Amino acid sequence: MEIRVYYEDTDCGGVVYYANYLRYFERARTEFLRGRGVDVAHWMERGFLFTVAEAHAKYLASAVYGDLLRVSTRVTAVGRVRFDLAHAITRASDGRVLVTGGTTMACVNSGRPARVPAPILAALA
Repeated sequence: MEIRVYYEDTDCGGVVYYANYLRYFERARTEFLRGRGVDVAHWMERGFLFTVAEAHAKYLASAVYGDLLRVSTRVTAVGRVRFDLAHAITRASDGRVLVTGGTTMACVNSGRPARVPAPILAALA
């Protein structure tokens, strides 16, 4: 997915504030799932939530106000109650990789670990 860096995303120097890259991962994850037919709201209505159990990022270069960023997402592991996604953020104008990282998503139902529903497992395969 593509994301434009807005002023609100930056610090006083016009550089993207480091924590906002995690927000970009979040948006990309939602679109990644949506693109595979997984409607998170549908599963929420049925009591399934997907919480971030782990997140990490490696900052390689800075994005600045006005940059157009591309966020790629791919599945790296799938288990019974969790799945891992890898993310890479590149600057569209030059293809430079700015940030790499990943998230581990845990499935919960009623606040307890739950098996990832079969339709979601199929979408992640």
